[in-house]
Formats: sequence, C-alpha cells, structure tokens
Amino acid sequence: MLNIKFLDLQKQQLSIKKELDNNVKNVFDHSKFIMGPEVSQLERKLEEISQAKNCLTCSSGTDALILSMMALNIGKGDAVFCPSFTFPATAEAILIVGATPVFIDVSKNTFNLCYKDLIEKINTTKKGKLVPKSIIAVDLFGLPANYNKLKEIANEYKLSIISDAAQSFGASFQGKKVGTLGNITCTSFFPAKPLGCYGDGGAVFMEQTDIKEKIAGLRVHGKGKEKYEIINVGLNSRLDTIQAAILLSKITIFDWENTERNRLAQIYNNEIKDFFKIPIVPNKTKSVWAQYTLQIKKRDQAVNFLKENGIPTMVYYPVPMHLQPAYKKFSKERLPKSETIAKQVFSIPIHAYLSETEQNFIIEKLKTLGKLYN
Repeated sequence: MLNIKFLDLQKQQLSIKKELDNNVKNVFDHSKFIMGPEVSQLERKLEEISQAKNCLTCSSGTDALILSMMALNIGKGDAVFCPSFTFPATAEAILIVGATPVFIDVSKNTFNLCYKDLIEKINTTKKGKLVPKSIIAVDLFGLPANYNKLKEIANEYKLSIISDAAQSFGASFQGKKVGTLGNITCTSFFPAKPLGCYGDGGAVFMEQTDIKEKIAGLRVHGKGKEKYEIINVGLNSRLDTIQAAILLSKITIFDWENTERNRLAQIYNNEIKDFFKIPIVPNKTKSVWAQYTLQIKKRDQAVNFLKENGIPTMVYYPVPMHLQPAYKKFSKERLPKSETIAKQVFSIPIHAYLSETEQNFIIEKLKTLGKLYN
C-alpha cells in the first residue's frame, strides 16, 4: 500500500535542507533569539510577497487577530461579525478583547461569509445594545472572500474589515494580493498552513503607519519608543528568530508549492467533478488551496472507505462555532448552511510532494467512493 501523507513536511524539509540548516545555524551563531535580524528580514519579504505597505510578525495567527482588534480599539460593547464555520481562534479572539461575536452563516459554494445573512445580522444588531464595529472575513481553505461586496457593506455601515487570512496567504482577489484586501489582514504560520514554520507564528498586514506603530508596541507588552515606557496594555507576542529563519527558507519554494497545489486542484476538479460537489473558485480569484474540501452526505462511510485504502483525510470543521458549548449563548438562531456543511465536508491531500502515482491512486479511489455513496 502507498504511504500517502495528508501533508508531507519531511519531503518539504529535505528540499530546503541546506538553506534551512544555514539559516538556523546563523541564529545560533548570533544568539539573538528574540527579535533578531531575521525577523525584520522576514517582514520585508512578506511585504514584497503581499504588496502590503506594512507587515509585522507575531507569535501566532490568533495573536494577530487580537492585536488587530486592540489596535482598532475594539472592546466591550462592540459587535464583531464573523462566520460560524471557522476555526475557534476567530471567535475566541473577539471575546479575548472584550467584544461580542455575532455569528454569520456561510455560502455552500465558497464556505465564506454569506452576505445576505451578514446584512440581516448587522441591521438586527443595530437595534440592540451592541455597537456594530467590525467584520472578520475568513478566507476559508485558502480562498479569499468577495472583498468588493464586503467593502460595500462595510462602507454602508461604517465598519472595519479584518481579513482572517490564516489559510490564504499567497492568494489573490481581483488582482490584489492577500494582505491588501481588508483594513487589516492577519495570517498564521502554523506548520500546516501554506507558509508554515516549525511552531506557532503569525503576521499582521496594514496600510496605515499609525496602526503599524501601535501594533509594534502592543506585541511587546504595549511599549512606547523606550523599552520601559508602557503606553498601552499589550501582549508578549513576538515571533521567535528561529521561526523567522525557518520561514525565510520556506519562502524560497513558496511560489512553486502554490503553483503545484493549484495544478493538482485542477486535476482533481477535472477528474472527479462528475462524482462530487467540487470546490468553487470564482472568476479573478486565486486560491492557495490550504485544503481541498469535498462534500458528501455519507461522510463517515466516505472517510472510513478512504482510510481503509490508505488515503488520509481531515474534517475541518465538524461543529460550527454557534453550536460549540463555549459560544452557544451568543447565537439564538440556527445557521442552516453552516450546520449542513459541517456534517458533510472532508479534505483530502493536496500538497506539492504527492507523486503522480499517489495522485492517480487518490483519484481512482475517489471515483469509486463517489459511485458508492453519492
């Protein structure tokens, strides 16, 4: 049986081993393990890739969200609108800054925010005690949301847009790169992400210099220009220099890996479109395919079938946020599309190191699966 991996970080590591070893050795040689020179080098590289004016790294994608909301003065009494079908970090970051999450349903086709439900929830919230303050748009599975529509809504209701691009760094919408699509963009360098380090890490992208300066202080305990001048209540949220060095190594193959994932996604689409509801990428939008996610009603049987044939799968996410015990009290309504999707989705391997033999085997088994359970 083939030894197919959902994500093959070992093969990836071998492909950059020389540069990776040199970069990490340099960190040990200069011993500046916190905010060493590699951190600022990485930030400049990330600005170059994203075409964003400013980038600051931090300790995780979750902290990136928290820092962004702190910089925008979002807190108690404020409502932040976010999708329910997402990773918990999106919702928990809102609560950590003292604001209240308002959960929005998603599109069955893109898994991103449903704009009709968003507008309805904004209007409903305006009638209550909370002040509508911001929209967090999650670019789920690597696909950017429709930021043209989001900006129309945000402008009408005077809301900021925070782009949760934990899974979409390297993607683009209408010719604009992720990192420039919202007022602030947050990403994650968790190892499983399209650009991942070997631990936790994140980054924040913004155009405004004053926001950059505020986040720069907030990530180091809220300091001002001097080390012990504390002007805000902040966090300890710096990216380790070693992780920056690792990311600098991985950036050298980032474009190639994105190209390979897009190539494989197109092969999957062409081969299994008659058997599954395949992922949709709207016109003038480019995904980085953090996940290749299918929908099937008999998911348990499907996942077991693939497991028996040596094909790993993952389910992102089995329970939407509005049904999670920690968040139930914030949502009194059903979100039918999120609830249905959560019961039907499963993701299959889509990485640059799958051999042609492995690709063909996965496709063959998916076709068999589609005939059996669709």
